[in-house]
Amino acid sequence: MGHNGPVTEAVLLALVVTTALAFDFTNGFHDTGNAMATSIATRALGPKRAVLLSASLNMLGAFISLAVAATIAKGIVDAGIVTLEIVLCGLVGAIVWNLITWVFGIPSSSSHALVGGVVGSVLAAAGTKGVLWSGLTAKVLVPALLAPLVAILVAAVATRLVAGITKDIPHKTNERAFRWGQIGSASLVSLAHGTNDAQKSMGIILLALIAGDAVPPDSSVPPWVIVSCALAMGLGTYTGGWRVIRTLGKGLVELEPRQGMTAETSSAAVIFLSSHFGFPLSTTHVATGSILGSGVGMKGASVRWSVAGRMFLAWLITVPAAGGVGALFYWIGANAGPIALFGLLLLITAVIVWFSRIRPINHRNVNDDWEAKADAESMIAESVVDHDPSLIRAEKDPQSPEKAGLGSRG
Repeated sequence: MGHNGPVTEAVLLALVVTTALAFDFTNGFHDTGNAMATSIATRALGPKRAVLLSASLNMLGAFISLAVAATIAKGIVDAGIVTLEIVLCGLVGAIVWNLITWVFGIPSSSSHALVGGVVGSVLAAAGTKGVLWSGLTAKVLVPALLAPLVAILVAAVATRLVAGITKDIPHKTNERAFRWGQIGSASLVSLAHGTNDAQKSMGIILLALIAGDAVPPDSSVPPWVIVSCALAMGLGTYTGGWRVIRTLGKGLVELEPRQGMTAETSSAAVIFLSSHFGFPLSTTHVATGSILGSGVGMKGASVRWSVAGRMFLAWLITVPAAGGVGALFYWIGANAGPIALFGLLLLITAVIVWFSRIRPINHRNVNDDWEAKADAESMIAESVVDHDPSLIRAEKDPQSPEKAGLGSRG
């Protein structure tokens, strides 16, 4: 994008920091569902109270650990060749992918969108030598494959144990007790989310500060960066990612409080462990895996595998798709300049937000029943397994404009 003089360099650094905080904001509302979807779905917490609690604990979690921030800043790409323009393009790629998946209600990984965006812009700028492939594989790709599997296993075993222990307790007593328990377990997930996800923007800002010679290469995350990222994440969380909350809470499994609490506790355990070791784990993958595991572990529960399949497909393409967007924006920025690139980001954001208002999802309708029509694949699969053709004879709903596909439910 050309050499920048001292004033332009300062402006560019400010632009990068602003964009990083904007990513943190999108990360907050995109990933609110990871912590609160099950509590909202089981009505353990009201939607607005849930997002307020999640926002507060996300902010607190951001101050607990900085191991993930160090991985993002120095473990995936060569910080020595990274420029402010590269960081800006990576962030724009991540934000655009986050917004696209949010508007269609797909709980994809904000973490992998960020990693993909930065890696894509580095590849476009410096080629393969700019990427630390061993770090990318060990710290991002391998955990991405293992995390949902571990979460499914842990949640399935925990759900089966809890169901067995509480099988003789009256249903109403179970519901009441586990709803209270869910407040604690959902709080743990929110705290864990802050220890992992808020660190990613801190790492990116630190990378930008190093690239802009604002801090030495061996610097740790400055306190003002920690506070800014915590506030941006908390504010984003409070806006409520209702579209993703709906998919996680209603689209995968019809949850009862016992499943909700075991899913949340399993998620928190896996996320805290990954934060301790500095893995920039996808909390979305963990939360989704835990919810699926709670369905697998509960006898008689129905899992909508067709919805899960569409989510898994989105997960597979997140890193390369965000990388492609990051590379594309690097090419645009190289020709048009960083200010024009930032303006393009604002325009794309406005268009996506306008599109989202065509079929709004908010705290009033986030818990509406999931449309049976939209999950025809699951009904067909169930009819084959149960040898019951009547299961696929679903009534058509002429009143609902929302047809098949993950995007129609936000």
